[in-house]
Amino acid sequence: MADAPLPKDPGGSVEPAVPRREALVRLASMGAVLGGASLVTKLSYDAGGFGFQAAQGQRQVRDFTLKTDANAVHMAIARAPIGVTGLALAKPLVEKALAAMGGMGRFISRGDIVVIKPNIGWDRMPLHAANTSPEVVAAVIELAWEAGAKRVVVADGSCNDPHRCFQRSGIWKRAHALGADVVLPAEHRFRTMRLKGEVLDEWPIFTTLVEADKVINVPVAKHHNLAKFTAAMKNWYGVLGGRRNRLHQNIDVSIADLSTFMRPTLTVIDATRVLIRNGPQGGNIDDTRILNTVLASVDQVAADAYACRFIGQRPENLPYLAMAEERGIGTTKLESLIIREVT
Repeated sequence: MADAPLPKDPGGSVEPAVPRREALVRLASMGAVLGGASLVTKLSYDAGGFGFQAAQGQRQVRDFTLKTDANAVHMAIARAPIGVTGLALAKPLVEKALAAMGGMGRFISRGDIVVIKPNIGWDRMPLHAANTSPEVVAAVIELAWEAGAKRVVVADGSCNDPHRCFQRSGIWKRAHALGADVVLPAEHRFRTMRLKGEVLDEWPIFTTLVEADKVINVPVAKHHNLAKFTAAMKNWYGVLGGRRNRLHQNIDVSIADLSTFMRPTLTVIDATRVLIRNGPQGGNIDDTRILNTVLASVDQVAADAYACRFIGQRPENLPYLAMAEERGIGTTKLESLIIREVT
């Protein structure tokens, strides 16, 4: 049976057919513990929040990170046996990883507007592992609602036609059913910002992805023919408008520039099925491998340093990791972090 056509509007957004109130009731019936949303929307969170204005000529940064207690877990890896299959695995893996991190309540406060940024770059089905698993995205949405989010937004700047990418990936359908706002890129949603990076100086930015209280980066781990590996840091290409392909001439520096600009509250890497070659677009199921793994981290650099091993890569082979570490964005020294592994 053919997929149902994706509803469109001139602004590029997809409004949820399920009202948010009804979606919350449905979640509550599944045992979710939900509370009333705050009556007052938080208008500023930190340097990354609403209304942030950099001084004239200064670098604009979207920093949504939280202060981390010295004894708090920096990273958690949840695994299921490789022989076990099925999309239903994704939710318990996300739940286990987040529980090991202290729970979603560590990151989301009641009344927050939460933006979830999956990889929805390609016109591919979930079996191709070119996009984030729709079930991983759905699990993150549910946990955000349960933590008291006032609004949950799912958005990405796709490489292929956004309407096809959002529909064929399965992410639109799952997010839509859970009451999240699904926002596609449209010209009026971009605003030129001063990144003042080595490669990215002034660039059009998808404002939906940077105007929030909290931002959760939810990439898929996979091979990339130029960057060698893509997950957390490379996923920020989705915030960019303009001619992104010209950045490929200096891809490592551009990735470091992006991770300097975008610093998420939390990173959740989907490694339930990974694309081990012919990335980033893939298209052949034989190029994928089932790993049944989800990684959560407060450090996007460390997350990539760990996750690159999922496709047989090593951190020292990825120059953008060292560049980001030199800039103080995160660390590749995993031995210095508190890491929990759960099964």
